[in-house]
Formats: sequence, structure tokens, C-alpha cells
Amino acid sequence: MLKVRIIPTLLVKEFGLVKGISFNSWRRIGSVLPSVKVFNSRDVDELLILDINASIDNNLPDYEIVNDFSNECFVPLTIGGGVKNLSSVLNLLHSGADKVSINTSTYNNPHIVDSIANQFGSQCVVVSIDYRMDEFGNYFCFSYSGTRKENKNPLDWAKEMESRGAGEIVLNSIDRDGTMKGYDLELLQKVSSAVNIPIIASGGAGNYQHMIDAVKLAGVSAVAASSMFFFTEQTPTGAKFAMFQAGIPIRKNFISEKIS
Repeated sequence: MLKVRIIPTLLVKEFGLVKGISFNSWRRIGSVLPSVKVFNSRDVDELLILDINASIDNNLPDYEIVNDFSNECFVPLTIGGGVKNLSSVLNLLHSGADKVSINTSTYNNPHIVDSIANQFGSQCVVVSIDYRMDEFGNYFCFSYSGTRKENKNPLDWAKEMESRGAGEIVLNSIDRDGTMKGYDLELLQKVSSAVNIPIIASGGAGNYQHMIDAVKLAGVSAVAASSMFFFTEQTPTGAKFAMFQAGIPIRKNFISEKIS
């Protein structure tokens, strides 16, 4: 089993960090650079930074800003929002990103995944699948930061994205986003069992046990969280220690310091 990663998610809107519930990201919670510096010191394995307005406003990524905070980031960095073509991927990599996260562009042009994987390698491509359940219990994918429903099922879409060369998938429940009531274990387990690439659980983390359940019961390779780290006293270091105690393989850079 791969070592499980802890990944804080930072949502950027109009140069600041925001967080809400079910993609209603109205609450401002700070600035990017100070948060990057804080997480650098808290044993995170990666950071996921998403510009949630870029696709809606038809903007490209702000490469200058990415360069500014990548210079202060000492862990692998995934950047998303406004990634439309190979040029934008190249510019993000030159600005300091290690990976790119794409969502809306995969529906507008699914071949972009093939192109990025062929040009830069599958390890560079993180496909973000935002989804929610309708009133009949059916799952549907959404694009444009949860504002446009796509005629795609997240399980089938994950399979297609893998076949096109995606290196990993963020499976993000819009219904659970910001609620801190736990991940959607049922769908996470189905997708994890159906594909051979890492699945990152996102949407709903509220405590360490939620993360442990996502790994042990749903078989994910990484857990992403935002509200839990910003609005509670729980930390990535604490999450790692809880997983270590639960027998989950994690990166152990923190353990000697924590135990001593």
C-alpha cells in the first residue's frame, strides 16, 4: 500500500482564501502566502491550491501569483483553476507548480488529459471530479466550480480519465463540502476499486477518524481537507499521528518529534 498523504486544500477567490459549504464559498479566511508558510511547518505532504473563479470568469491562471507563493512552498504543489491548454500547464510548471489540477477543461476537451500526460507525464495530471447526488439518488459530475451539471457519472468519468492518462483523481463531494460530517465513503470505495490510480478524498472531513475511515474503508490513497484545518484545532500533524496509531502507512517525518 502506498503511504497515505495529507493534503490541505486552499481555495482562492479574488486574491484571498475563502471557504463555505457545498461550494458556496462566501467566507473569507485569510491570504494565501501566510497559509502556505503555516502549512510548511505542519508536516503536510502536499498542498492543493485552486482558483475557484478562473473557469467561471474564463481566466487563465495568474502565473505571477503562483510564482510568488511557490517560492515559499517547500512541499509538492498542485495548482488548479483556468488550466485550458498545454501552454497554461507549461507556464504553471515554470512558475513552480509540481502538478496541475483540471476539472472544467476535461469536459470541454477531454483530449487535454491525453495531451498533458503525453507531454509532461501522467504524474503531472490531477483530474478533479466535483459531483453531487440528485433527488433520485443518481450521481452527476459538475464543472465551473459546481455551477454546471454534466451528463457524466463520476465513476465512469474516473475510468475514462484514467484511460486518458490521469495520474490521480480528486473525488470531491459538493454535498459534503464544508460540512465536516465525513467523506462520501460509498462512492469513494466504488471509484477506488474501479481504477488503478490514486484517489484523493475531498469534501466533508471534520476529524481524524473521517480520514482514517476514508483510507481503511474506502481505500483512498490521500485525504484532502480545508474547513477541518482552518476552523478547528486539528492539524495535519495530528492527522498523521492518528493514522500512525491506526496502523496506516504514512510519511514519518513527524513521528520522532511527536513521540519524544
